Amino acid sequence: MRKTKFLKGNIYHIYNRGVEKRNIFSNDSDRWRFLQGLFLFNDEKASLNLLWQIEREMGMANFKTMREFIINNQIDKKSLVRIMADCLMPNHFHLLIEEINNNGISRFMHKLGVGYTGYFNKKYERVGGLFQGAFKAVQITDELYLKYLLIYINIINPGQLIEPELKEKGLKNLDKIMKFAENYLWSTNQEYLNKRDSIIIEKGIAGPLFANRDEYQEFARNILLGKKSSQFVNLGRFILE
Repeated sequence: MRKTKFLKGNIYHIYNRGVEKRNIFSNDSDRWRFLQGLFLFNDEKASLNLLWQIEREMGMANFKTMREFIINNQIDKKSLVRIMADCLMPNHFHLLIEEINNNGISRFMHKLGVGYTGYFNKKYERVGGLFQGAFKAVQITDELYLKYLLIYINIINPGQLIEPELKEKGLKNLDKIMKFAENYLWSTNQEYLNKRDSIIIEKGIAGPLFANRDEYQEFARNILLGKKSSQFVNLGRFILE
């Protein structure tokens, strides 16, 4: 029985990793397929048929062709949840999701998990579960928590790919981490830097948290540098595996 109750209007940090900590993304093709799932499975209706229609009419699907197909065909896509942020790491993922329909998160995550596992198992000729049990969910309780979590998802996670002990031993090179995260394609950092407009992401109340990209980056730098003030709380609270 899941302890966390999903209620409309509430925001949750959703995350899971591969069974036995195995990689769930082996290459960019896998990551792209997962992002496709974030978009296509966030719908009240079945989703794979939509992907088939897009590729039949427009060739290999990408976000541009998906957007054009939906607009041109006036498809009424009814989202189950609001996806506010995401990050794909080799053996796990993070999502920031708002419940906008009753049971929306549970339905969406079930479709996403089954769909991606089916794709992965077929591609790599394996059987069985891909993820380490049910996905984890933590409710976001206040604005400061939300701001910290955006930095954790968008910058700290990718940063660990070049500084694996970032969380345990602290920062070595701030500029290197910030630059790497800015160019990392598999998180929503570019959305929050206003460098990219994704059809997956709807920021909701997270959009106006920072006045501009400079304020967002300054907040991130303060966290990474471990600055203490009345604005900042123990970062350990926000480090969630």
